[in-house]
Amino acid sequence: MSYDGVVTCAMTQELKNELTLGKIEKIYQPESDQLLLSVHTARGRRKLFISASGNHSAVYLTENTPENPVQPPLFCMVLRKHLGAARIQSISQHSCDRIIEIDLETVDELGFNVNKRLICEIMGKHSNVLLVDLGTGKIIESIKHVGIDVNRARQILPGKLYEYPPEQDKIPFTEVTEQELTALTEGQLQPERSILSGMLGVSPALAQSIASADSPYDFLEAMRDAVVHPAPRVYSKNGVPADFHIVPLAAYESDDSYEAVPFDTLSKAAEYFFVNRESSNTIKQKSGDLNRLIKAQLDKLRLKVQRLNEDMTKAKDADKYRLRGELLNANLHLVKQGDPSVTVTSYYDGAQVEIPLDPKYSPARNAQNYFKKYGKAKTALKEKQIQLDETMAEIEYLESVYSYSENAGTVEEVDLLRAELTEGGYIRYRKSRSASKGRGKNRAAKPKPHEYILPSGKKVLVGRNNKENDFLTFKRASSTDIWLHTKDIPGSHVILLTEGESPAEEDLRLAAAIAAYHSKARSSANVPVDYTRVKYVKKPSGSKPGFVIFTHNRTLYEDPAIPK
Repeated sequence: MSYDGVVTCAMTQELKNELTLGKIEKIYQPESDQLLLSVHTARGRRKLFISASGNHSAVYLTENTPENPVQPPLFCMVLRKHLGAARIQSISQHSCDRIIEIDLETVDELGFNVNKRLICEIMGKHSNVLLVDLGTGKIIESIKHVGIDVNRARQILPGKLYEYPPEQDKIPFTEVTEQELTALTEGQLQPERSILSGMLGVSPALAQSIASADSPYDFLEAMRDAVVHPAPRVYSKNGVPADFHIVPLAAYESDDSYEAVPFDTLSKAAEYFFVNRESSNTIKQKSGDLNRLIKAQLDKLRLKVQRLNEDMTKAKDADKYRLRGELLNANLHLVKQGDPSVTVTSYYDGAQVEIPLDPKYSPARNAQNYFKKYGKAKTALKEKQIQLDETMAEIEYLESVYSYSENAGTVEEVDLLRAELTEGGYIRYRKSRSASKGRGKNRAAKPKPHEYILPSGKKVLVGRNNKENDFLTFKRASSTDIWLHTKDIPGSHVILLTEGESPAEEDLRLAAAIAAYHSKARSSANVPVDYTRVKYVKKPSGSKPGFVIFTHNRTLYEDPAIPK
């Protein structure tokens, strides 16, 4: 786990320096397993974020303010009752473990000073936040209740005496001597496992770093010093955080595919790690769900295209019905009532044509029936063509949305795509989480297109979805700006703002590379990109979002890229 005992110790020092003697002003619970405490200190207001989430268990200072429910949860109301205007007396770590204790002084209903303790257990899926009365040692309330049916050895319920998690037979990392460390590493086939099982407070990645160091004890001493003077860094791969710590981790330092991003404070590193990792996981999950929905719709539409083409192939044989009707009318004198068929000579090419007949009807009625079949087939051909054009337009539209979903970089972008599909009737309306919490009516999202600055100083705007494409092209851009789009490939509308000037060749090529990057051909090379003035781009009446027609266009071939 990234947030091990060493990181907890360093975070405790940071919080102690920032929050000691601070006064709690506001308490929020934005999610069922998250807390946000606003603390007034001598250095100004600080926000303490505490999470007991299984994949985001952490404590750190933040500058962000998450959205809060209108109705605060029970735990939040209990904290407001007991800790309103409480002053932080001390912040400490319990026994080098992942437990941070915040001791507070407040007054009770009678005006007497009382001491409470907020305990943050940062232990992955077993994480919890508890409020304990120091006078009695009893739990007042916890963010998660743990009954006897879940844990027979340690229940966490209001009124129960608080008990620390079971002691581990390990030596705290702050107390390990050189001889003890040598005993843990020398002669071991896997010294990192020995360190992990014998030293309290280290994670697997940190244990590996200690074991692989030239001098394990020197590394341990440097690690202890880093608790007071941390050098926090986040290790990322392809923009996705993999781990973070206050000391170099050998597993990532030796791998060139990982980038070490340094931070000024441990809180900033922790927030960057958890928020971006959580965001990446959420994006993958949401975009994956959306892609499955889009793919299912596309499969249905492609099957419809196949059937329409089959029907049109049949309807294209309509001329044979017209010919049979004409030949029957011209040769009625040769046909007898009740004949199953008749063979006549075509006056078009002189060929012999056998015409099937329905014996129940007269020859004239048979001719009329063939003309009716001809009329129906011609009408069907026209209607099927209209349906085919509409279905192909839907496929093109959904393929563009699929491309946006695959390239989405934020949760907001995925949510906007889902809203667009819901509005278009492709997805059944689902009540949003914010609406269920009573946060008011859904409002139209303000367009926030991607924006790039070229070396020349010119701006390039890129739509994040089809609605933003329409906004950029027909509301934001002026008639003299340059519009770009990948040729016959789903992608974003790209606008090169020219400010009325003729665009430079280099700017056009850079904008074309951006258009190729924001398309389905992002991983390809030498991508064709059409460009023209915005005044030559039109939107057909009733067409899908993002669909346009354009003229006076030229084509550039560029590799996908965005400005550094």
